[in-house]
Amino acid sequence: MWDFSIGRTIGILARTMPFILMRMAIYFVITLAFILATGTGAGIGYGVGSLSDSPESFAIWGGIFGMGFVGVAVYWAREWLLYMVKAAHIAVIVKLIDGEALPDGKGQVAYGREIVTARFGEANVLFALDQLIKGVIAAITGLIGAVAAFLPIPGLDGIARFANTVIRLSLTYVDEIILGYNIRTNSDNVWESSRRGLVLYAQNGLKMVKNAVWLSVFLWILSILVFVLALAPAAAILYAFPGEIAGLSFVVAIVFAWAFKAAVLEPFAIAALMAVYFDTIRGQVPDPEWDVKLTGASDKFRALAENARGAFGGRPVAA
Repeated sequence: MWDFSIGRTIGILARTMPFILMRMAIYFVITLAFILATGTGAGIGYGVGSLSDSPESFAIWGGIFGMGFVGVAVYWAREWLLYMVKAAHIAVIVKLIDGEALPDGKGQVAYGREIVTARFGEANVLFALDQLIKGVIAAITGLIGAVAAFLPIPGLDGIARFANTVIRLSLTYVDEIILGYNIRTNSDNVWESSRRGLVLYAQNGLKMVKNAVWLSVFLWILSILVFVLALAPAAAILYAFPGEIAGLSFVVAIVFAWAFKAAVLEPFAIAALMAVYFDTIRGQVPDPEWDVKLTGASDKFRALAENARGAFGGRPVAA
């Protein structure tokens, strides 16, 4: 079974309700933007297409263009979202997992941002660190598979491939776990503490994978349920726009389910895995063998080491 407490995790999220509400507002505004852009693009396409014999085709392409435009805008806003919301939320979750009281007279969001700003300084530093960590986790995935391949257990290669898939699907959660470790250790060198956190994660990789499997199952079942529930309302909304674009309702429902997953379900997964990680590594030190393995397998891990050495005067290596 899993090693996290569902009740305790829900309790922690309930105590960070200002962040949950902010995330919901951000991601549901994004969903609304997708719907409006799709409808506006369809309307423009229908108007242009009215000069032809097939205005419906122009409406569909206009809707697709509008949706793509918003998608590009969201992609470029990811650095701000990471720095201003996600990292600050993680900082507060770390404090609550460790049983620390939040300061009186100060809002959670402002408190979380203060911690992140004091820890990382600028958004571009946090974003570069995040990209390096993602690259290292990809190497850990390969190493776990390589170790399993040499074990004389029938069928283990299939298990290893499945584990690799699970880790790849949960990359977002893993880099946020390391971010939480970074905040928790309060080291003067974020590059070195990230490197240590990754080694600790790698040497406990199988246990983390087990819990990631359970969380992945929970999250995908709930996301599919939200998608099914959102399908009919999405079709009804798009039916009001010109042209036959109601067929795009499944795309809008997917976006809605993604928004709910990002706003509510992902913080649950992050808090649960972070609690497991902190409990597992208690009293442990980084295994030198895993340090050597990661150094040989990942240029991103080597970049972390270079940034760690140059943290007090050197320039960070690009992600």
